[in-house]
Formats: sequence, C-alpha cells, structure tokens
Amino acid sequence: MRFANRWNDYVLLDATDGNRLERWGDIILIRPDPQVIWKTPANHPAWKKAHARYLRSSGGGGKWECFRPVPDLWKITYPLAGVENKLTFALKPMGFKHTGLFPEQAVNWDGMSALISARVKERHGEEVKVLNLFGYTGAATLACAAAGASVTHVDAAKGMVSWGRDNAGFSGLADHPVRWIVDDCVKFVRRELRRGNHYDGIVMDPPSYGRGPGGEVWKLEEQIYPLLEECAGLVSDNPLFFAVNSYSAGLSPSVMGYMLDALLCPRFGGSVHSDEIGIPVEGTSRALPCGATAIWSL
Repeated sequence: MRFANRWNDYVLLDATDGNRLERWGDIILIRPDPQVIWKTPANHPAWKKAHARYLRSSGGGGKWECFRPVPDLWKITYPLAGVENKLTFALKPMGFKHTGLFPEQAVNWDGMSALISARVKERHGEEVKVLNLFGYTGAATLACAAAGASVTHVDAAKGMVSWGRDNAGFSGLADHPVRWIVDDCVKFVRRELRRGNHYDGIVMDPPSYGRGPGGEVWKLEEQIYPLLEECAGLVSDNPLFFAVNSYSAGLSPSVMGYMLDALLCPRFGGSVHSDEIGIPVEGTSRALPCGATAIWSL
C-alpha cells in the first residue's frame, strides 16, 4: 500500500466501528466508511469535538448532523512535491458524505507531477499533454498543471467542472493551459480519436456506477476495458504515464494492472505498478485502505 502521508491540512485522526474521524483544516468531521470493520476504543478527544457527522439513511443517502457551526465553504492546501506553490482546494459538506476531495489521491498527484516535471526539464519546456477523465473537482488536473503540463479536464457534471476551475483560481493556476470540458467521458474519447488527438499522460477515476448528461448508464466492471482500449488509441508516440483509479470492490489492483499491461506494454514497453492507496491513522501503525490505482509508465 502507498500512503498519502504528506498532508498538513488533512489528518485521519482515528477510525473505528464503521467511521472515520478526520480533520480538514480546522473542521473535524465524522464520516462512515465500510472499510472500517474493526472496533477499537474511541478514545481520541476529537470524537467529542467534531463539527458534524454524516448519518446514513436506511432508505439510501443520508444527511449531515451538525454539532458546531460548519462553514458553507472552507479551504485546505496541499504541498505538492517539487512545486513551489501549494495546491488549494475548496471544501463543503455534500450529499453521500463527500467534501469535494479524496485526500488519499495525493500520493498519485505527487507521482504524476514528478514524471511531468522531469519530462519538461528533459525536453526544455516542450509541451506535455495530459487528459484527466472523470476529473471531478480537479485535484489531479491542478497537480499536473502545476508541474508544467497542458491538461484537458473532462467531467459530465457541470458543477464539478466549475468547482475545479475555482480550485485552479485558488491555487494560482487560473492562467495555466487547462481546458475545462463538460461532457460524457466515453463520447469525448471517441471524438478525440476521430480528431486524431493524442496525450502524453492519461489519468482517470471512473465511478462504479453513474449516468452521463444524456442519461447514459455507466457500470464500471462492464465498461472499463472497452474505455481503456479506446483511450490507448489516444496515447502519444512518446508517452509518460497512464493511471487508472478505482473505488469498486469488484475491480482489484491486479486486474487493473493486467488491463494496462495488455494494452500498453506490447506497444511501448515500460511496466505497470498496481496497489492499494491509503491514509495513515494518526498515532497508530494502521492505515485505512481507500481504493486502488494501476499506473503504467516507461
């Protein structure tokens, strides 16, 4: 497991009995997590100082229960490795327990930005083009842009794309070359193939299940390999990386790695690394698994 352990503004304070206790800047939240099956004593004093707790509903969804005032929006920063300015992200309590950011992904932001920075330096500023599919609120996009890449960010939700653009402004990256596109990712990839466009890096974080803007149904296990096949056609002649993230229990790191290996290694060589990513639990030897990533690189 690779750990997102370079945060200052985010800390997983404790995890027990189905819940996470997290500090996001100055705000402490309790959120449910199905991975937290263990039951250890909830002795951390912050359990009694939480600002809010997300309560699941037996009928699906849930709601936030506030104990102390929670801002409508607040910001936290991340010190991206090798980049002078910190990334800044706006957060807010959302439905289905989310805040607008997945902090475990920071370990991938650092990895991608290091590869991009090295390529930009090696080629004396030559453009590195990155495609971020299912880009959500733009964290991976900003990491790649901060390292010197030109990024195409695609998500089907207009609100998420707008949020990502705002995060770019907060991070001092508003003037960097980023295309913010609201579109169904599969349809966008097919249009890019017809246009003959190519990318040096591709990253995607597809949902387990979802619907596109036209009501298109997305089921990860059924559609991920056809999408990867099509995306392989967008890879440039001298690529840098291809990264796939998953939060689906039905798609293991090894399976994702096998897919990338089959699609990319015969053509480009290189190698694939696949594993879990996670967050250390403060003051313990434990770490919370938070999904999986497979990365192909030269």
